[in-house]
Amino acid sequence: MRKIELGKSDLQISVMGLGCMGMSEFYGTADADESIRAIHKALDSGVNFIDTADMYGLGANEELVGKALKGRREQVVLATKFGVVRSANPMERAICGKPEYVKQACENSLRRLGVDVIDLYYQHRVDPDTPIEETVGAMAELVREGKIRYIGLSEAAPEVIERADKVHPVSALQTEFSLWSREPEDDLLPLCKKLGITFVAYSPLGRGFLTGRFRSIDDFKANDYRRFSPRFMGDNFNKNLELVEEIKTLASEKGCTPSQLALAWVMSRENTVPIPGTTNLKHLEENIGAAAIELTAGDLARIDRIAPAGAAHGERYPKDYMPTTYRS
Repeated sequence: MRKIELGKSDLQISVMGLGCMGMSEFYGTADADESIRAIHKALDSGVNFIDTADMYGLGANEELVGKALKGRREQVVLATKFGVVRSANPMERAICGKPEYVKQACENSLRRLGVDVIDLYYQHRVDPDTPIEETVGAMAELVREGKIRYIGLSEAAPEVIERADKVHPVSALQTEFSLWSREPEDDLLPLCKKLGITFVAYSPLGRGFLTGRFRSIDDFKANDYRRFSPRFMGDNFNKNLELVEEIKTLASEKGCTPSQLALAWVMSRENTVPIPGTTNLKHLEENIGAAAIELTAGDLARIDRIAPAGAAHGERYPKDYMPTTYRS
């Protein structure tokens, strides 16, 4: 698989990564052995950019990824995140970017992952009560100590990104981006190009909706959080389904699947890397196949007509969580 340089770094990452969140939580119960097989299959296929976070499964996801990477660490550009503080109550969460917390979180992630250094360490969400200069200053100290190699931000607004980059070079910005979440095109993508930051697109398949595999809310398991996500609820579901039907039509004409079309569209953006997640080996192979799809100017223009900015119905997160995104 083709590789590109990760931001201002000496690391080469595959043009598509693998998001591991759903292997531990949020999308219903997952099988650990199946998840490890998916990670190994991704590595065997040339995907070397693996993404996790300390909040996924309350640390269980980092442990799973660490287990999967035993004996294969040198093949991987490993990314994890800190900053979302959770408790045993799944409905409770806070944001913390205090320097002492940053350093302790890093130590905990290193232990769970079973590695000596983290390649890319993100602040998962911006802490409005801690100046970004203090948070990034602590991350820079971790770089100097050899515990992390490069730093990233997630769901940060342009003003915060520019302030952070003055303290220490930011190598990656991770934010939701897909055919039904196109907001980053307005300011984040141009800023990343200006500063030499790689844009990492999470949920590039719209939490699975853009695959075209879901026809009803009943297709989701009882413990799948998408049942409570605005875009999957009530009339929004049916309206968004109409959008997916048009994507399916274009994909069929291109001789690819809706998933592949959606991922190829994300990868058509300069220096932008999607990190779709799956534990299904067939779906993984399907996703990887998107790297070979080329979209013409005509294809892109038609996609713009089918799925313009703002086409999706409903917010991308429940109301209480939206303020933590795109935070300044």
